[in-house]
Amino acid sequence: MDAAFTAEQDEIRRTLREILGKRCGPDEVKAAVRTADGYDRELWQQLSRQLGLPGIAVAEEYGGVGCGPADLALACEETGRALLPSPLLATAALCVPLIAALGTDAQRSALLPPLASGGLTAALAVPGPALATALALTGEDPAGQWSGGGRAGGIQARPGAAGEGWRLYGEAAQVLDGHSAPLLLVAAHTGGFARSRTLLFLVREDAPGLVRSRQSVLDETRPQARIQLRDVPAELLGDPDGEGEGRDADVLGALAATGRTASAVLAAEAVGAAGQALARTVEYVRRREQFGRAIGSFQAVKHRLADLYVQVQAVRSAAYYAAWDPEQGGLALAQALEALRTAAGEAIQLHGGIGFTWEHDAHLYFKRAASDELLFGPVHRLRAHAADRAGLFGPLPAAASPAHAPGHAPGCAPGHASASAPAQVPVSTGAAVAASSPGQEKVAV
Repeated sequence: MDAAFTAEQDEIRRTLREILGKRCGPDEVKAAVRTADGYDRELWQQLSRQLGLPGIAVAEEYGGVGCGPADLALACEETGRALLPSPLLATAALCVPLIAALGTDAQRSALLPPLASGGLTAALAVPGPALATALALTGEDPAGQWSGGGRAGGIQARPGAAGEGWRLYGEAAQVLDGHSAPLLLVAAHTGGFARSRTLLFLVREDAPGLVRSRQSVLDETRPQARIQLRDVPAELLGDPDGEGEGRDADVLGALAATGRTASAVLAAEAVGAAGQALARTVEYVRRREQFGRAIGSFQAVKHRLADLYVQVQAVRSAAYYAAWDPEQGGLALAQALEALRTAAGEAIQLHGGIGFTWEHDAHLYFKRAASDELLFGPVHRLRAHAADRAGLFGPLPAAASPAHAPGHAPGCAPGHASASAPAQVPVSTGAAVAASSPGQEKVAV
C-alpha cells in the first residue's frame, strides 16, 4: 500500500497554495467578504479556469476533472489555510453530489457542466437551523422530521396544476451562499401528515415569490442567507414518476452520503486553518520580545505550542484518513473542529494584548471555528453520533472480539485503498491513524 500522495495531488496543492498566497491574504479576505456576493468573483473564476476547482470531484463526462472526494478534501485544506471565502463548499461539497446522485440524465447534463466550470453556483436550503441534522452529521432522522413533518413551519411542497410542476412555501435560514447562488437546491416536506415525505427541488434565482436576504453572521467568510418561498414554482430533482417511500429513502440516503463526504472535506478545511493559525502564532512568538528575549524562548510558551503542534498533526492524519474513507468523516470533523478552536484560542492568547482586539487577524480563525461548530456540530454531538454508528456502546456481536477487531493498516493516504480493507473502522479520538504528511514542515520555536 502506497501512503504517498500522487504527483497530481501534490501539484494541485502547490498551485493552489501559490495562487492563494498571492491573492488571498487577510486584507483581501476582509475586503472580499464585504462585497455583495461575499467573495471575490475574479479569484473564483481564476481558480475555476486554472485548476477546475469546483469540478474536481465531477465526472469527466460532465466537464469535471474526474477526481474523487479525496482530491477535493486536499484542495480544501489549502482553501482552509487562507480562509478563502468562496461558494466551493456549498456548490462542490453539498449540491453537486446530490444532483449527481438524484438528478435525471437531463438534469445532470444541464446542471453539472456549468457547476463544474464555475459559471454556475448552487446552495442547499434546508428548513430552520437543521443542516447538521439533514446531513445526518449529528444524528439519524429516518422520518425526515427536520423538513417540517407535516406540521406548520419548515418548507412545504404541493403539486401544481396539471403540467405546472410543484409549488413551495416556507422559510429556510442559515443557507450557505443562499443570497448569491443562481440555483437553490431546496429540501421540502410533502404528502401531508399521513404520507409524509422529504423531497429535493430546484429553484432558480428569478423564480416569482422567492425572497432572499443576507444575514449578519459571526464568520463573514461563511456568508449565509434567509430564504423565503412564497408559492414559488420549483422543479423536482429526479424522476417525477419515481414517487413513494422508495424516493423518500433515496433522498434521505443521498443527504446522509453527502454529509459523510462533506464532513471529510470540512475536516480537511479545518486542519488547514488550524495549521495556519499555529504557523502564524509561531512566527509571532519568534519576533515578539519581552524581558529582553523572544517570548517563544520561554518554556511555558514552548510547551503550549508543542502540545498544539501534536494535536494538529494528529488531526491532519485523521482528516486524510477520512478523505480516503468518508465513513469516518464525522469523527474526523469533530477532532478537526476541536483542534481549530484550540489553535484559534492559543493564537489569541499568545498574541497578547493585540490578539484580543476584535480586528486582529487571529479572530478570523476564531470566527471560523465558532461558526463551523454552530453549523455542523457541536463537537460532542458529532462524537456521540460517530460512537452510535460504530456501535461502541452497544453489545458486541457473538463472533467479534475486541482484542481481534479488524482494522485498516495505518498510513492510508487518500485514494490508496487496501484490497482487504473493511468497510467501516472507527477512528480513535485519542490516537488518530498515523499518516504521513508530505510537504508539511515541523515548526521549531
